[in-house]
Amino acid sequence: MTKFKTAIIGAAGYTGGELLRLLVHHPACELVYVHSNSQKGKKVAEVHPDLIGDCDLIFTDEVQTEGIEAVFLGLPHGQTKGFLEQHTFSPETVLIDLSTDFRDESNGFTYGLPEVNSEKIKSAKKIANPGCFATGIQLALLPAIAKGWVKDTIQISGITGSTGAGKKLAETSHFSYRSSNMSVYKLFTHQHIKEITQTFKQTNSEFSSEILFVPYRGNFPRGIWITAYFPFEGTQEEAVAAYKDFYKDAAFTHVSDADIDMKQAVNTNKAIVHVQKEAGQLVIYSAIDNLLKGASGQAVQNYNLAFGLEERMGLNLKSIAF
Repeated sequence: MTKFKTAIIGAAGYTGGELLRLLVHHPACELVYVHSNSQKGKKVAEVHPDLIGDCDLIFTDEVQTEGIEAVFLGLPHGQTKGFLEQHTFSPETVLIDLSTDFRDESNGFTYGLPEVNSEKIKSAKKIANPGCFATGIQLALLPAIAKGWVKDTIQISGITGSTGAGKKLAETSHFSYRSSNMSVYKLFTHQHIKEITQTFKQTNSEFSSEILFVPYRGNFPRGIWITAYFPFEGTQEEAVAAYKDFYKDAAFTHVSDADIDMKQAVNTNKAIVHVQKEAGQLVIYSAIDNLLKGASGQAVQNYNLAFGLEERMGLNLKSIAF
């Protein structure tokens, strides 16, 4: 099998570590180098101890551009644009950016949500990976948006694991704060609302509803749980049928007739969705792993699409289940 020469820029954090765990076992990936300014000179397994025996690479602060066929960009938000201005890769190099910098599809980037953009991604050289909350929310609501069912304000709540805040220590990521606790942050102002609205308008040009999103910090390390609802005059059967039809060709998004829970999705690249009608409202739940379908797993899914590989390659992962 052909292996594509691949690099990771910014591989020391949580999403970078997940990329490493996926790519060292990916049959079509030759990992050439892993970049980190903060961890240069250290073995990968010193920074990500679970990779002992899996990866012998050493972090470098040098950037090789020649001969690289794919680059995953895991830099902090706001830094990718400057990095690409300083380092010029071949126009044929596939760039997959996990930051917010190009999710508005500026600079020739394609928004990397495969459930709606798979054909564009297949021919793209620049891919902007969606945000974690943005992924969970869009997959919960896109079939309804496409049908034009959303006329009023959409009420959304979302709970994320502590890894969603990144590896850098902050007051709200301490165990003593997070354990046995919950809290709200960025009430109605979360940065992912912008990309969510963009996709909804691209899916249905008449979409104009207000999105009221309440994000919560959860007391678990990984996973995202979304609850969204809006007034709906149709039947539950109609809604479920529409959702299943919308995702019939999706490699990782599944509509469940039964109630769902978050652990069905944690440690996988799946998005699991459940739809029900109650009290005149269509209520949709979705569950994803914030580091996989919400970040690194979806990035590898986009990598597979961009290189014409089987979409599930390297992503047949086992859920933790319990």
